[in-house]
Amino acid sequence: MQNIAMSWLVYRITGSVFLLGVVGFANQIPSFFFSPIAGVISDNYNRRRIMIWTQVLFMVQALLFAGLTYFGLIEVWHIIVLSLLFGFITVFDTPARQALVVELVSDRENLGNAIALNSAMFNGARLIGPGIAGMVIAYTGEAVCFLINAASFSVIIIALFQIKAGHRIVRTGKSELFNDLKSGYRYTFGSPSIKFLIIVLSIISLMGLPFFVLLPAYAREVLQGDSKTLGFLMSSAGVGALLAALFLASRSGTRGLPKIISITLLLFGASIIGLSVFHNSLAAYILMFFSGFGMVAAIAGINTLIQFIISDEMRGRVMGFYAIALMGMNPVGSFLAGTSASTIGLQYTLFIGGLICLLTGFYFGGNRKILKQWA
Repeated sequence: MQNIAMSWLVYRITGSVFLLGVVGFANQIPSFFFSPIAGVISDNYNRRRIMIWTQVLFMVQALLFAGLTYFGLIEVWHIIVLSLLFGFITVFDTPARQALVVELVSDRENLGNAIALNSAMFNGARLIGPGIAGMVIAYTGEAVCFLINAASFSVIIIALFQIKAGHRIVRTGKSELFNDLKSGYRYTFGSPSIKFLIIVLSIISLMGLPFFVLLPAYAREVLQGDSKTLGFLMSSAGVGALLAALFLASRSGTRGLPKIISITLLLFGASIIGLSVFHNSLAAYILMFFSGFGMVAAIAGINTLIQFIISDEMRGRVMGFYAIALMGMNPVGSFLAGTSASTIGLQYTLFIGGLICLLTGFYFGGNRKILKQWA
């Protein structure tokens, strides 16, 4: 809800696709620079406690958004600064959360199901939230979305206090930050399979995921809609994403997973290309459904494979590099997408991003032999 409200607020105030890209850039650029450090911290400190602190800070950030918007004080620079704050909090939240999910699973055979169910929860929210946000914005304004988001963190914090895992600190010896970073880098990029998955994920994040940043402009300029149209677009993607997550959750182990990733990458790229070509709402909703399915199946599949491959003592550090690939490259892509949309046009930008994702699907399929041990 907050993401939809923030994007709509930026576009309502400025009407600029370039600034949509700038806000997307600010929201996630901290991940590009600081995720490896956060991964080291996740490997050496109490992960559950890290998550409690990050949820408290997320709540404060949402309350600031709600207050500034409600009292009519919000300006674009406020949104950029608060987006940067969100990005810094996310840097420390992501590796701790990813590692904690694995720590909750005692039987490794169930790991793939757990990761997929985690995606199902996330995308269940992605299905419900934007639709609600579109209605809330239309009838009450963006501030209420921010306020609801702030209130929701109290429930998350209570849940974290109930979790018994996450107290384990992976290493008890003296930690040296530089050496830990170096060992994490060598482990991640010294493995051909992990390196391959990280590279593919980086391309998806750089060229595919930024199209979500442009959806407010797409809803208004191409579909001639409003905030409700944007909510329906995101909800359509959420339905596809939720079904993809449930499909992966129903599987056991990793057998056949590389082939699924290859096919769904092709689906994701083709869907974005379709959005650049078809300009009616019904076609857009159908294409968003397939884009959500392809995106989540590919990303959750890559996450599952990486989690199966890595050792427990390196998990936080590898997930730090995973965060760079997934979220650190995304702001660069958002900035490029915003700049491109404001110069060559929104539809051409979507077409180029979709084409590169389509080619990435072919590249992944042609190099699946790297992952034959887990196929």
